[in-house]
Amino acid sequence: MTAVLRVRIALSLTETDVLGGAKVVGNIYPADGGGIAHRNVLFPCGASAAPARYEVDPGRYLVTATLPSGVLLTKDAEAREGADTSVTLRTAPSPYESHSWQYLMGNIESYGAYHDGEAVPVPRSKGSNSGVREWASVIEPGHAAWIGEPKATSWQFASMLTLAEEPPQRPVVFDIAQSAPHSVPSLALGDAAARLYRFGPHGPVDEHGEPTLCGPTGPRQFLVVSLAGSEYVVTLPAPWGSAQIEVLVNERQSPTGSAASVTVRDSRVGPALGYMVRGAFDSAATLVKDAESMLYDKMTNPLAAVAGAYVLVGSELSERRRRWDPWLSRLRQDFHWMSDGSLLWAMRQLRRAHTEAEREGARDALVEAFDRGVPVFTLGLSRLIHGLSEFPDDPECSDRLDQARRLSWRVDMREPFVIVALHGRPR
Repeated sequence: MTAVLRVRIALSLTETDVLGGAKVVGNIYPADGGGIAHRNVLFPCGASAAPARYEVDPGRYLVTATLPSGVLLTKDAEAREGADTSVTLRTAPSPYESHSWQYLMGNIESYGAYHDGEAVPVPRSKGSNSGVREWASVIEPGHAAWIGEPKATSWQFASMLTLAEEPPQRPVVFDIAQSAPHSVPSLALGDAAARLYRFGPHGPVDEHGEPTLCGPTGPRQFLVVSLAGSEYVVTLPAPWGSAQIEVLVNERQSPTGSAASVTVRDSRVGPALGYMVRGAFDSAATLVKDAESMLYDKMTNPLAAVAGAYVLVGSELSERRRRWDPWLSRLRQDFHWMSDGSLLWAMRQLRRAHTEAEREGARDALVEAFDRGVPVFTLGLSRLIHGLSEFPDDPECSDRLDQARRLSWRVDMREPFVIVALHGRPR
């Protein structure tokens, strides 16, 4: 007869913010070296989540889970014959119920740092420099500028480098926006120094997920925020199906050191992004493979499909053909508004190339990726630089490599999505 361990993760005080069965990757090891082990399995997050059920031999076990933030949780458990044993792995609590997703991803400190003792992280700026620079009318502190319909050229490398490197002639929002940008207040949640903004498929939403304004949207969307004298152009990975996009602007010192962080509140793919950006591709692949049919059967969410493809390509070490190789071709051919599809195809082609013609095919895809514009994902930017470096004697590749490197100096590579810092732009 076997025993059963029922495992889940407790993240915060009430955990109503992390809904929909978000999962993290863990392991179940027999303490004595025998018995049944379960490696790279999925544990649900939240006090109300149904626990994952695993059959094991009776005995003592070590249950571990690694969060996307990098935090390792462990607990001993004794599985009794013919019985179900509940195992709850608990983190230090999230600082605010509303910030549970940010805490899961490692973008904000725990409850104790904000509420216990005197060692509360202080804002980087005593004055409220947050918000956006003036345009047309005064924008209140705590606001940001949502650009739902940017100019088609705004995500080209030359345009982004101009914004980052040259003295501004006018407010940055006008250089990016095709239609009028919109002032968006932060949500009335948590801490004024750790502000949240949320976006649905068609623009900003309130604390309850209800749209706060509507405007024209293009294939790319951006948010412009300011913090302690620097402006940031934040890539919004929207629309992401029905999932909300959450931006944290943190005036306090965050665990990652990032001033702005973007999280996708997607229970299946969102945690994989955290693993991916920290280089834990095996853990990310466990989540992606669990969601493969959702990602690729109809390709209704190309951004999520691209995220999964980065994980699959990054975790694949062999050259043999995989079932997902045709997906890369489709991402390249069908979604010209983002360069990531061409990049993924080029990455895979470079790894498998054995002839000069195959290398030239990868080279052409890299040039195509650059010409389509700045990737949505920071991993794409680093892979573009790596790929172009493979062709040092090619003038077209060298010129593009120089521009990609210069922009990367302005991008926070600790984040999953491209955020360009425009340091010290004057008022």
